Amino acid sequence: MTREYGARAGKNKTHFAVRSPLALAVWLCLFDGEAETRIAMQREGDDWLAHLPGNLAGQRYGYRAEGEWAPERGLWFDPAKLLVDPHALELDRRFVQHPSLGVYRADTAALVPRAFVPGAMPNVRRRKPRFVRGGLIYEINVRGFTMLHPDIPAAQRGTVAALAHPAVVAHLRKLRVSAVELMPVTAWIDERHLPPIGLTNAWGYNPVVPMALDPGLCPGGVAELRETVAALHKAGIDVILDLVFNHTGESDCQGGVLSLRGLDNAAYAHAADGTLINDTGCGNTLDFANPAVRALTLATLRHFVRRCGIDGFRFDLATIMARGPGFSKDAPIFAELADDPVLADRILIAEPWDIGPGGYQLGQFPPGWLEWNDLFRDDVRRFWRGDGGIGALATRLAGSSDLFGGDCRSVNFLAAHDGFTLADTVSYAERHNHANGEDNRDGHGENHSWNCGVEGPTTDPEVIAHRSAYQRALLATLFASTGTIMLTAGDEFRRSQAGNNNAYCQDNRTGWVDWAGRDHELEDFVARLARDRQRRDAAQNRFPEPGIWQRLTGGEMTIADWEEPEADGFVFHPADEDSEHFLEVSRRAKSAAWKRK
Repeated sequence: MTREYGARAGKNKTHFAVRSPLALAVWLCLFDGEAETRIAMQREGDDWLAHLPGNLAGQRYGYRAEGEWAPERGLWFDPAKLLVDPHALELDRRFVQHPSLGVYRADTAALVPRAFVPGAMPNVRRRKPRFVRGGLIYEINVRGFTMLHPDIPAAQRGTVAALAHPAVVAHLRKLRVSAVELMPVTAWIDERHLPPIGLTNAWGYNPVVPMALDPGLCPGGVAELRETVAALHKAGIDVILDLVFNHTGESDCQGGVLSLRGLDNAAYAHAADGTLINDTGCGNTLDFANPAVRALTLATLRHFVRRCGIDGFRFDLATIMARGPGFSKDAPIFAELADDPVLADRILIAEPWDIGPGGYQLGQFPPGWLEWNDLFRDDVRRFWRGDGGIGALATRLAGSSDLFGGDCRSVNFLAAHDGFTLADTVSYAERHNHANGEDNRDGHGENHSWNCGVEGPTTDPEVIAHRSAYQRALLATLFASTGTIMLTAGDEFRRSQAGNNNAYCQDNRTGWVDWAGRDHELEDFVARLARDRQRRDAAQNRFPEPGIWQRLTGGEMTIADWEEPEADGFVFHPADEDSEHFLEVSRRAKSAAWKRK
């Protein structure tokens, strides 16, 4: 029988279960205000259990664990550390960074969130995702997207509930969004270097426990997320959660003891000498060769599907999930997801890389997975910048068959949360990340961007016109492409981050979407692209081969034409005589579109 971990309140008894194989003792800690009551838990194999009388729904709790403190050997037991339940669903406060979190025998009860014993959480009515390959995914940072929206009540801005506001739903419907992809909404902690310089993590890619919703983004807890998902479903829009299972905010050996580190540090991958493996660049790496890590991951996904109605998941640095330690197409997590009756029909999207050995695995995920295609972004940007060839562009437009064969699993995008916004791609040749406090060393150094003659803001009408034309050309290329497409919120109306291509720590107007300054003409242009794309459903999933590729000046393309670096574009005519459309791309005219004959 599989253990059900976490806290479960029944009619007459409340059960607690937590995994800690090497602990010598574990205490359940109950809180009434700041008063703490410790209850010794009973060992059962690798687990520790407590069964208390009564329905304790709403009770705040945590754990403490006793054992050996030997970080050099991966043992971090310290009963002074209040530990968050890895299966916690809701927390009473946000995580805060503090030096005491990693100091032996420094009590952290005043610093660490307490979990709530969940009350009754009914399962939502099961439905298959409406989303199909070829649709439009709209990537949203919940707080940044809603903080400056003039129609959302001030008290609701910055929360998950704001996404259900009629003005937001209307905007999504105008763009014909198939699914929103929410950047992390689970509770995270700031990186250690941010608080001393007055910055905070605004993106959430530094979680501590995987299921607990962030109290700032989702103050209404599971019910708030469930109700927002229901409202979006009613509007015909699916919901995808961007989740981080590659590392946790406990960071490297200088980080805090917050949850897994103090209970079961074997959840993290270690080298033979006991040091932490850091294939994420975030200080630690969760070990997916460990069945307990996979079980926690699957439990998290099932929770969000059953209790909130989530349609799919995007996995940050997803290569980690198939490491053991090297990447494998036969990794157990793939089969476990495919065989799970709750998860098998969900949308699964990989960010198919990490920074470890052999970490770039674009095109190598299982057939049911979609994959972020950074080569689409780079090849399309380089073509419109003027130093990319038409051969690479045609391959990306046709579904990246060099990567996926005939099964187009590509998620095509021009910009994402990390990197330049679309507007900044044509306004800045260099990154401008000085506000991040790292002397402009953070973020990608090569963005395949260009500034149209002036770095940053300008009043020059010619430069402004060039930038506008390039944005339209880039967007038209995206919407003309075969595969699923993704648009980052605000790129449809010229959102800028002032050249910051790593705004993860800019919880301010740099990182917030400026609704007052939106370019309505560009937004309407994107809406027309979306409408036209919907009319070509078949071409979105599979490129219409065979067909005839022609030069812009007429005549079939030759090998020499494809290899000509100065070639301005091409025309593709599907062989199907009933086809009403042909694809034309012209660098000189700054245009790309499926046009009618």
